[in-house]
Amino acid sequence: QLQENQDEIENMMNAIFKGVFVHRYRDAIAEIRAICIEEIGIWMKMYSDAFLNDSYLKYVGWTMHDKQGEVRLKCLTALQGLYYNKELNSKLELFTSRFKDRIVSMTLDKEYDVAVQAIKLLTLVLQSSEEVLTAEDCENVYHLVYSAHRPVAVAAGEFLYKKLFSRRDAEDDGMLKRRGRQSPNANLVKTLVFFFLESELHEHAAYLVDSMWDCATDLLKDWECMNSLLLEEPLNGEEPLTDRQESALIEIMLCTIRQAAECHPPVGRGTGKRVGNK
Repeated sequence: QLQENQDEIENMMNAIFKGVFVHRYRDAIAEIRAICIEEIGIWMKMYSDAFLNDSYLKYVGWTMHDKQGEVRLKCLTALQGLYYNKELNSKLELFTSRFKDRIVSMTLDKEYDVAVQAIKLLTLVLQSSEEVLTAEDCENVYHLVYSAHRPVAVAAGEFLYKKLFSRRDAEDDGMLKRRGRQSPNANLVKTLVFFFLESELHEHAAYLVDSMWDCATDLLKDWECMNSLLLEEPLNGEEPLTDRQESALIEIMLCTIRQAAECHPPVGRGTGKRVGNK
């Protein structure tokens, strides 16, 4: 009887889906399209056995091309609810491979709110499987740490931190109490310097620091470690910093001190919304 009741409920839901959703997700009114996507996201999350499959996910993927930003935004937030649950990751693999390029392109959306949520979604994708995103995909997000729009830059900073800075080697666990050049942060500081130099936006260290300030404060405030890298001799087998790398580290260090003292974003970085559709 329980099975019969469940089958009956599923049949009713499928009737609603085919009779209402399939017609209304393309409604002329953007608000109705947005409601449809929001609700199907809830169905897939709450009843994943029946609804989290490509027969339903494809509608969210197609709607990511909607001309209204509010609808694209609902697609991304619906997907975030799914990718956040790691138990559902296996059911999202085909969707990810099919629509990943669209999500990456949405990080440059004309609507800042959409761009921010696209970056946050890619951060969740990154955490579910590192192999999914190519080096090119990641680089498309990395350069957004230099965005003039702070929410976009901060979201990109968190993506960058999760990809390049959050992993720790097992041997680092024994170094947790060490300080200066021997601390676990030493390699992370050097990674930050290398990234900064490779990005070739040398006059924008303040932007990079501000982007990562919320997620990497402990690293950016480890001035003892930075001083050690500049003043102490390299450890055995360690490559010394070049003059160019030392200059970059000094520039980053000055920006972190200024950020800590002034507590506001660098000049030219704001939170204003861009108007327009893509």
